[in-house]
Amino acid sequence: MFKKILVANRGEIALRIQRACREMGIKAVMVYSEADRDAKYVKLADEAVCIGPASSALSYLNMPAIISAAEVTDAEAIHPGYGFLSENADFAERVWKSGFQFIGPTPESIRMMGDKVSAKQAMIKAGVPCVPGSEGELPDDPVQIRRIAKAVGYPVIIKAAGGGGGRGMRVVHTEAALINAVQMTKAEAGAAFNNSAVYLEKFLQNPRHIEIQVLADKHRNAVYLGERDCSMQRRHQKVIEEAPAPGIARKVIDKIGERCAAACKKMGYRGAGTFEFLYENGEFYFIEMNTRVQVEHPVTELVTGIDIVKTQIMVAADEKLPFTQRDIVIRGHAIECRVNAEDSFKFTPSPGRITMWHAPGGPGVRVDSHIYTNYFVPPHYDSMIGKIIAHGDTRDQAMARMRTALLETVVEGINTNIPLHRELMMDAKFVAGGTNIHYLEEWLALHKG
Repeated sequence: MFKKILVANRGEIALRIQRACREMGIKAVMVYSEADRDAKYVKLADEAVCIGPASSALSYLNMPAIISAAEVTDAEAIHPGYGFLSENADFAERVWKSGFQFIGPTPESIRMMGDKVSAKQAMIKAGVPCVPGSEGELPDDPVQIRRIAKAVGYPVIIKAAGGGGGRGMRVVHTEAALINAVQMTKAEAGAAFNNSAVYLEKFLQNPRHIEIQVLADKHRNAVYLGERDCSMQRRHQKVIEEAPAPGIARKVIDKIGERCAAACKKMGYRGAGTFEFLYENGEFYFIEMNTRVQVEHPVTELVTGIDIVKTQIMVAADEKLPFTQRDIVIRGHAIECRVNAEDSFKFTPSPGRITMWHAPGGPGVRVDSHIYTNYFVPPHYDSMIGKIIAHGDTRDQAMARMRTALLETVVEGINTNIPLHRELMMDAKFVAGGTNIHYLEEWLALHKG
């Protein structure tokens, strides 16, 4: 097992990884930008290294600075968290070549799954169901593009092969709009992702977003830890996540979960990963795989009792998974609300000093957050400042605990989206369960104009 790990991230996930290291008796080196000098995990660190100014490009995305920090502190491994360099195959490769362990999959796996076209082809080979669409990258010939779209059936969605986070997508409802949409998406993809390849898929009208969490080791063991429903999203960004998914039979989940675990074995995948699916009319359609720990991993931890971050570290140290599929039992229900420093309904960012922070508590309530009273939320990064997670024996109990937790939570000095969460926890359709990926945006348009 490692004696020292460098955490190449910030915010709540940096604190989460630091806590896992402490529990395992591993020293954690925390890197930080000048804007994060006063972060809780920096103050609590065994060692901390400033890697640059506030700008992400000059700090958290600065590969030489991160690797130098690992060298000067004698760290043995680097945990990238999520976002930033976590799914950057070049970074993973540089970590390996510099003599450190990368706490994540191999650069080859990251590359394969990072390109949506090669990911889809790998899934088809592994028997994982995919959204009907083009075999691979769209050709240049407009006649062929029209033929593919006609065979798939309108509406279709054009997606950038190197895209992610909801960027590089365009829905097309008619043949007349098709070629122009393809050309615009290609141009955008080239500028944003340095990869102008695009592909085409059937646009599902009212799907849910269901994802399967997997863990795999280098000894070809792989398990799935049930599913999460992440359908409550705005602009392709998740707002509320829960596990298990309401209204989907266990045997249906087991069938798709077994295919995901089998795909990991076939690919030689190792570490934590998430297979993301659209689910409509009882069918699952693969959309992408995230080759890292997810923001919403706590809901899975609460219903399975498995520590995903600790397992990531164990697997990176070449240990075998300490459990088999038979050991994994889903107990109760968990819901997570992402707390963002933003206006609840206008969604304008709200950085600034927190003059009062009171975290909720009580049975089944977990708070993953790095904030504290007098903490300054910097304007340079993502607006998420924490997550509130509630677990109960049933979905109703988990929701009741979440309502109580949201009422107890106090954040003063800045705006947060807690008022939005309070309203959504009382919404009849969300309470009933099974809302689709468009529901939240439709709700906001209806209720908040």
